Amino acid sequence: MTDNMVELTDENFTKDVAASDQPVLVDFWAPWCPPCRMIAPVLEALAADYAGKVKIAKLNVDDNPQTAGAFGVASIPTLILFKGGQVVDVIVGAQPRASIEGVLKKHLAAAI
Repeated sequence: MTDNMVELTDENFTKDVAASDQPVLVDFWAPWCPPCRMIAPVLEALAADYAGKVKIAKLNVDDNPQTAGAFGVASIPTLILFKGGQVVDVIVGAQPRASIEGVLKKHLAAAI
């Protein structure tokens, strides 16, 4: 993972997401999920491109069911964008880079 990508667990979720001074895009995924693996390179590229503006995080739903359940994640991949610890947008399913980036830009522009 890149410097701007964080691996989340049930234990560190609150510290790394709710307490973050940057928006955090959390990828709820599992290793056995082909669409999850398909968007992984897109998320890595976005993490590099948006370093210092948005953190990208991954949470394995199989290993961390408590957090996935708390946010009602029923299908993966699910991407949830948090600002100030609050959910501000949700993307369900594998989406092209332009769609994911559009969500990031919309919420970054709102902060200006």
